[in-house]
Amino acid sequence: MPDVRTSARPHAPGTRSGPSASELLGFARRTAADAALIASLPLDPEGRTWIRLDGPDGSEAWLIGWPPGTGTGWHDHGGSRGAFAVADGELTEQSLTAQLPTEGWKTLELADGVDRARTLRDGHGRAFGPHHVHQVLNFSADTHAVSVHAYYPPLPLMRRYSRTGQVLRLEQVERPEEWGPEV
Repeated sequence: MPDVRTSARPHAPGTRSGPSASELLGFARRTAADAALIASLPLDPEGRTWIRLDGPDGSEAWLIGWPPGTGTGWHDHGGSRGAFAVADGELTEQSLTAQLPTEGWKTLELADGVDRARTLRDGHGRAFGPHHVHQVLNFSADTHAVSVHAYYPPLPLMRRYSRTGQVLRLEQVERPEEWGPEV
């Protein structure tokens, strides 16, 4: 698959570092509207497919295809802010409204009322801050979904979690060389 690497532009001392979550969402929505780019993504009935894109101002971006019934599992983005927009089909994001500690825990009992779910369709998206924990799912039984994701700074790591009821457990910390795209 094509792999278009991004390069971070240096910032002068005292200036803002990279695009905001809102700017990442704008990029994701504009890119999701590019019909030729969306059509260039090969779709696989067995697993997700992706193309790495040039994101704005040194960010990392991905075009991702989601076969029916696939998802990411619970994860965070290692302190990066981000955004994603659906280009085709429908995705459901399940997220937590509570800010979790980033270090020093393996198991956490979640309070009642921290769960949120939203379904996003063509052209709609979501921006999030650096402590966002979520999973993204294609619940369709027969339709692929395609989405655009952007992160700044480029993902330094991802934490993967398992969840049973209100108990969230840190299962793994992954580095970029260990995975393809995630949301």
